[in-house]
Amino acid sequence: MGILNITPDSFSDGGYFVGLDAAREQAERMASDGASIIDIGGESTRPGAEDVSESLELDRVLPIVEALKETTDVPISIDTSKAAVMREAVAAGANMINDVLALQAPGAIEAATKLQVPVCLMHMQGHPRSMQQAPVYDDVTADVVAFLGARVEKCVEAGIPRELIIVDPGFGFGKTHEHNVELLANLRQLQTLGFPVLVGLSRKSTLGQITGRDVSDRLTDSIAAAVIAVLSGAAIIRAHDVKETVDALEIARTVMEAGT
Repeated sequence: MGILNITPDSFSDGGYFVGLDAAREQAERMASDGASIIDIGGESTRPGAEDVSESLELDRVLPIVEALKETTDVPISIDTSKAAVMREAVAAGANMINDVLALQAPGAIEAATKLQVPVCLMHMQGHPRSMQQAPVYDDVTADVVAFLGARVEKCVEAGIPRELIIVDPGFGFGKTHEHNVELLANLRQLQTLGFPVLVGLSRKSTLGQITGRDVSDRLTDSIAAAVIAVLSGAAIIRAHDVKETVDALEIARTVMEAGT
């Protein structure tokens, strides 16, 4: 899953792709590099991020969704928590919803139920403005699994088929560095839920805390984390550096398929 942030303030690529031409070129580059999904977001969810209005988010994402439907066959994911943005983006051609609030915002679960497209439910403790202010868990992996399991059941009760559900443990969302490392080490426990697992660790600060690298110099860090995640059962890797990540995961896939 290639990341395309149409925002001025995302932690890694904020401001790079706010123009339609730049966004379209980046999306087409990621598709050419092997992305299976393009994830378009119009609101930053970095720690401390400010809220974005519904109208502004729509203004940011709809033109690029519409443009990409004309130039590529790669499925488009809309990274949003707002029901109206989900509806408008899918109407414009998006094929999937990626929601950091796991359809907890007003009207979101109803919108996703009506749209009947794949949806990714992510775990986050708190909200982007405050999520990194001393997050606490009894057992981070068990707590994440319990939360996602409960949200899955809410979605199924609402009418979302199980085969449309994906889960994301939410690395870096209301979690300390130690929580992130523990969660990655125990990622296989998410398999007990019975749904594909999406992992987003690309360029994140927890990787920089291990290597000491700045956000602009975490390619190797991100690839290492992606390979570990796939070897631990992840089905989808959300990445900024698509070409390099695809190559690394192709090696991992080949080795995994050769095993007995």
